[in-house]
Amino acid sequence: MEKKSIKLFILSLLIVFAAGVQEGFAQQKRKFGDPLDNLPKNIEQLTYFGERADISPDNKSIAFMTKNFGDAMVIDLQSRIIKCLTCNIPAAAFLRVMHLPNGDFILMGPDHFEDVKISRLRDSELWYLKNEQGAKPIKMGQKVSEGFALSKKNMKIVYTEIKQNVTGSVLRELILADVDISGSVPKLINKKAVYESSEQGCIIEAQDFYNDDKGLIFFCYVTNGITATMGLDLRSGKVSNLTNDPKLHTEPEGVFPDGKFIAVESDRHVEWMGGVPGSANIDIWKFKLDGTGAKEMVRLTNFNDYEGSKAANPVVSANGKFMAFQSAKSNDPPPGIGYGILIYWFDK
Repeated sequence: MEKKSIKLFILSLLIVFAAGVQEGFAQQKRKFGDPLDNLPKNIEQLTYFGERADISPDNKSIAFMTKNFGDAMVIDLQSRIIKCLTCNIPAAAFLRVMHLPNGDFILMGPDHFEDVKISRLRDSELWYLKNEQGAKPIKMGQKVSEGFALSKKNMKIVYTEIKQNVTGSVLRELILADVDISGSVPKLINKKAVYESSEQGCIIEAQDFYNDDKGLIFFCYVTNGITATMGLDLRSGKVSNLTNDPKLHTEPEGVFPDGKFIAVESDRHVEWMGGVPGSANIDIWKFKLDGTGAKEMVRLTNFNDYEGSKAANPVVSANGKFMAFQSAKSNDPPPGIGYGILIYWFDK
């Protein structure tokens, strides 16, 4: 072998070796320890238990769930006093609590717990709860599948309904309705299907209103495990992929009050951190709702820099000054499980 060829051969080996070292380094980047012990100055731990936070319209309190199929709680942000909203209900098994613009709550959960899958996907119902001492949840006569979106300005809701078409295939529909509290029993009126999708093509779930309630943010979970942030124009019915990246996981959560940005759960950092793409390795990111999406994402939390940890379920306050989210674990299979509520202050 000529000297020149030998040099080229050795050089190619060095390049391959360097690439392998770099790849191995990327896989070892995650730290050991607890991100809660190393919080930046603009993040504070609010509770040491709980999940699925929702900020009140006046930005003074945060409602949250104790656990999957548990009780709904609310914490005052000034006094830090925690009150239980549903502890007067024996064996409460609620999954979500969210504020209506009038200060009352909508709960989601089964009448009784059967098992995780059935109680979440088939038997969950909507309940109305007045924001007053001793109030008890009232069934609204509507079963739903997974999450729902509430307007911050009007008494409107979008939820997911599962049905079968004439061929027997399963469809998921996004239903827009008004929350009517004029009678003795709260109910949903003016129901209208605004979007539908097959289970095979795209599993959908409503997340938030935007553009002055003219638009709806929902996600599409497709068969390859990628979740995309989608925008639906409620006037024209036009749907846009706001993630605009077929390989990136972005599950939308809270829209910023200016309507131009959204906080999402994303695995974008897996590109350099390593690990399994998808919801197991997520942190909270922010991107524009103008269609450029994933091109200019900004990472807000770094919980997934720590082995086994992640941050999830962000919601943004109506005044845009802070965000609430939850500490979570990478190896928890059911979605939404949290281990404490935190606040991210944008103005610090």
